[in-house]
Amino acid sequence: MNTVFHSVNLDKSKCLGCMNCIKRCPTQAIRVRHGKATIISERCIDCGECIRICPHHAKTAKTDSLSMIEDYKYKIALPAPSLYGQFRNLEDVNIVLTALLELGFDSVFEVARGAEVVSDATRKLVEKGGLKKPIISSACPAVIRLIRVSYPELIDNLLKLETPMEESAFLARKEAEEKTGLPQEDIGVFFITPCPAKITAIKSPLCADKSNVSGAIAISDIYPKLLHKMKHLENVQELNQASKAGVRWAVSCGEAYSAGINNYIAADGIENVIKILEEIEDDKLNDIDFIELNACTGGCIGGCLTITNNFVARTRLKALKKFVQDTDNKINNEDELKEIGWKGELEPASVLKVADNVTDAMKFMNQVEEMVKTFPGLDCGTCGAPTCRALAEDIVRGYANVDHCIFRLKQEMEKNPNTNNDDIEKMIPVPFRGTIDEEKLKWT
Repeated sequence: MNTVFHSVNLDKSKCLGCMNCIKRCPTQAIRVRHGKATIISERCIDCGECIRICPHHAKTAKTDSLSMIEDYKYKIALPAPSLYGQFRNLEDVNIVLTALLELGFDSVFEVARGAEVVSDATRKLVEKGGLKKPIISSACPAVIRLIRVSYPELIDNLLKLETPMEESAFLARKEAEEKTGLPQEDIGVFFITPCPAKITAIKSPLCADKSNVSGAIAISDIYPKLLHKMKHLENVQELNQASKAGVRWAVSCGEAYSAGINNYIAADGIENVIKILEEIEDDKLNDIDFIELNACTGGCIGGCLTITNNFVARTRLKALKKFVQDTDNKINNEDELKEIGWKGELEPASVLKVADNVTDAMKFMNQVEEMVKTFPGLDCGTCGAPTCRALAEDIVRGYANVDHCIFRLKQEMEKNPNTNNDDIEKMIPVPFRGTIDEEKLKWT
């Protein structure tokens, strides 16, 4: 549980140090030094924003290959609801589910089924009361890690329930064991994932010793193989056991809708998530019962491992018609309700800790504040840090020096009477240079 694993991988051979990623990272986990990006492991939450934004494809996700299923005697596919939104003119999810069997899986278990169980558990817990409000959904692992790193005081607001992925894996294993008689180690359960955060949740779970999922295959990797099988199916099996309510979890608002919660807020996209978390932190949303947060824009259909624009995918999900109308994917008793809860406690991350005692911490912060005053406050990123404050913290920690700020360096050089001012001006990025030819900037 304490093993550090990150699904986001940096290929430095492809990195050109363009610094696009440092501005997008929600936890300021990226720096550019010596022309290459560096990811601060302790701060990274594997949200995938750097994968999405990198124009040179230097950031990728560590996923499992389809061939890994051959390591198991019995193979189960867990298709995420967002998978269905990738295909044009799809009306029957059974086509996708049957094609997964054609790829080598022995059975499929829709994650939408697990979503319906979690929805029912959420409904029962909210009705029972006693939870700290606003209750924050725990379905998005990137959001959970963001709270753990940047908003640890909100951990008590989290709904302590397993994700649909984990619940589906648990139920799928249980069904397979009863059906085959095989031991758990011979049963492989593979999630078809839209995002890297869920891969990290599998490989390095925060509130359990081990995940029920054996591996994660990216939607973008399995899509072409799956599409080929779908085009050549002779018989479509009736495999669907989930309703449209479970599939709606793929889009923002779907979770609250499926749980039957009316007084809620749903926010998607990591920047919007941060705004909502800050408002909760400031006690501005205490009149709200439930907060649904998705790090990816649009919800899981906007994951960086999907292949279809999330707006198009949302429309395609709406077009799906053939579903089981009434399902038994529910919580039947108190024991099942307890079983779906977290198996451990979520501990705050100590990445923002600056010292072991208050005195040293105050000293550190004072040094940072004094350092920040010497910077221009542009947050331009040319130093390789996302903000002037981030650079100041790096300097105080000993990870950088003042010369990383080109404007500070200019100030120091200007003190030297032998310095050529024109040479100094050329060191400054063009938008910030002091002399501008206004005539050349005019449109013609």
